[in-house]
Amino acid sequence: MEQHPELTLKAAQQAVDDWIHTYGVRYFSELTNMAVLTEEVGELARVMARKYGDQSFKPGEKDNLEEEMADVLWVLLCLANQTGVDLNEAIQKSIQKKTSRDKDRHRENPKLR
Repeated sequence: MEQHPELTLKAAQQAVDDWIHTYGVRYFSELTNMAVLTEEVGELARVMARKYGDQSFKPGEKDNLEEEMADVLWVLLCLANQTGVDLNEAIQKSIQKKTSRDKDRHRENPKLR
C-alpha cells in the first residue's frame, strides 16, 4: 500500500476502505466494529492513565500513545465507511454547531481561567 503523508479525512476513509478490500477480505459487522472501537478506546485510556494519570506502566507495557490513537481512528474510519458517514462533512458540521452553541460559554467559564 502507498503511504499518504498528508491524509485528509476523506483520503483516510478511502485508504482504510482500500486496505479492507485489498487485505481484510471484508469489514467486520458494524456491531463488531463498535465493540472493537470500545476495546481500542480502553487501550488508549490505559496508556493515558499510566502516562498522565496516577498509574505507572507495568513491566512489559509501553508508552504507545500514537499507536493506540491510530487504532481508535482506524476503527472509527471503518464505522464511518460502513454507515455512509462522510467524516469531513461531519466534523465541519460539528465545529459549526459547537461554535454557534458554545462561542461564549467557555470564555465566560471561570473554571477555565
